[in-house]
Amino acid sequence: MNKVKKLLMVVTAGLLMANCSSTYKMKSENGKVLNEVPKWYMNDFSEKKACDTPTFGKDKDKMCIFGVGTAVSPDLALAIEKGMMIAKAEMADIIRGEMNKSSKQFITELGKTQTKTVVSEVESTIVNLIKNTPVRGYEIFAKDVTITKTGYYRAWIGLRLPMGEYNKMYNYTISEAVDAYNVKEKAKIAYDNLIGKDNGNSNLQ
Repeated sequence: MNKVKKLLMVVTAGLLMANCSSTYKMKSENGKVLNEVPKWYMNDFSEKKACDTPTFGKDKDKMCIFGVGTAVSPDLALAIEKGMMIAKAEMADIIRGEMNKSSKQFITELGKTQTKTVVSEVESTIVNLIKNTPVRGYEIFAKDVTITKTGYYRAWIGLRLPMGEYNKMYNYTISEAVDAYNVKEKAKIAYDNLIGKDNGNSNLQ
């Protein structure tokens, strides 16, 4: 009887420890200024390790594009979603970002002949364009959440986009997805027709 009790106690303790280890403890930020960020957010990480690139073997040439993002929200899910969007935008910018710059310069002279003053005004605008850039097959390589001083959630998101054949969506294009959907629809129609015929035959009998 004592052995059974001891066994039950051990199992219960193990379950409690498992439940405790499955939770994530969020760190609270201190001070008015944010002076600590995850190292990987500042690109302080090994790209080979973050990309799961082995030193030897057939996958030793695996390469990834990385993007990071952070966002604050009173809602945890929204903070993570905004951080994901920023990280994906950074990867898209690396893939297909375009920079456009326009400059305007205005120069004039003021005053009399002997006491003229040159006045100049320069305006420069830089626009970064990202259009219709697919980032399918991205993976999360790092994620963290902290609590701001005001009680909001700050999400830190690190994404990687494996290049070429190492991308899990490499052989799964949009057209193939449509074809797969059509096949499922045709199979459902054929199945419904078969069931309908079977029901009709059984009623005749």
